[in-house]
Amino acid sequence: MSHPGSTAIVSPIRASSLAAAPENSSKPAPWRLPETGLAVFHGHPDVPRLFHYFLPRLVSQGKPVLCLDGANRFDPLLIARFARERDTEAAVFNKRLRVARAFTCFQLTELLARAPRWLEKFPARVLIVTALPDLYFDEDVREREAMASFRRALEALRVLRSLPLVTAVFTDAASFETPRKSFFAQLLAQADQVSRFAVEEGGRLALAGEKLPRRIPRSLA
Repeated sequence: MSHPGSTAIVSPIRASSLAAAPENSSKPAPWRLPETGLAVFHGHPDVPRLFHYFLPRLVSQGKPVLCLDGANRFDPLLIARFARERDTEAAVFNKRLRVARAFTCFQLTELLARAPRWLEKFPARVLIVTALPDLYFDEDVREREAMASFRRALEALRVLRSLPLVTAVFTDAASFETPRKSFFAQLLAQADQVSRFAVEEGGRLALAGEKLPRRIPRSLA
């Protein structure tokens, strides 16, 4: 599922990448995703990495996952640890996960736009997206161009919401100081579920649901 004209590559996780997994007996919290719709997770600087901890449950349930990684956080060694802890063959993860990386906001928009076509060949039940809208805050990208690309991304998300899968966005946008903060508000306004990671006493991360914001009219999004 690689495509020309972009440095982003869609590929399975190679079994060789899962061979050298570090020993760790601790188990992640049983965080869950909804079955359908658009879910947004935010609230902590590590959120773009925390999507990993949803994967073991999804894989064990037999749900294929397509990950559009705009934060370059996908970690095969962490996946390897999950496989070892659960006595799961590396091939199981390799079969059920696909990853595409984007390094610019324009690449992430293209990945989102092309996702429905990829889903015809790889029928994922979960689409994970990281660094949306974080990548669109890049000051090297002119605001007008960033806004146009982000609007295309929002339109792509609307298309994906009509498909039988959940799209889960993991973003650190709330920690950015940027005049483009309205991009984050527009994303939240389009979401069916918004959840925030918070640090509890003792340093443990927990998830809390948030009241959905008022939806922004399509003409303003």
